[in-house]
Amino acid sequence: MSAAKDIWPTEIRLSQDRKALTVSFEDGVSYTISAELLRVCSPSAEVRGHSEAERKTVGGKRDVMIAKIDPVGNYAIRLTFSDRHDTGLFSWVYLAELGAEAPAKFAAYEVELAAKGLDRDRPGEK
Repeated sequence: MSAAKDIWPTEIRLSQDRKALTVSFEDGVSYTISAELLRVCSPSAEVRGHSEAERKTVGGKRDVMIAKIDPVGNYAIRLTFSDRHDTGLFSWVYLAELGAEAPAKFAAYEVELAAKGLDRDRPGEK
């Protein structure tokens, strides 16, 4: 992928079932990212906290959907999820990183859930 400042989407498409977002970039790379991964990796203070110690693992989001997409300036989108979470701004750079690392991030998320006694179907945070 080109330098971070040059990352620019050419298309952002919500799947018909609202459970995935496909983002295509000018360099020809395209990623389909599940709503669940977007929600649990939200770049919001609610999820990330203000330090690694404050970061939360959020369970019970297997069936979350993207309810709304709003542009934020010319650098990001705000996603509103079916659980009403809407405080994360997903920059083009973050969407590209999340898309490229989606399999590893999702695997790490599942390990965290198990370690904290959470799962993808029952709501909870730790």
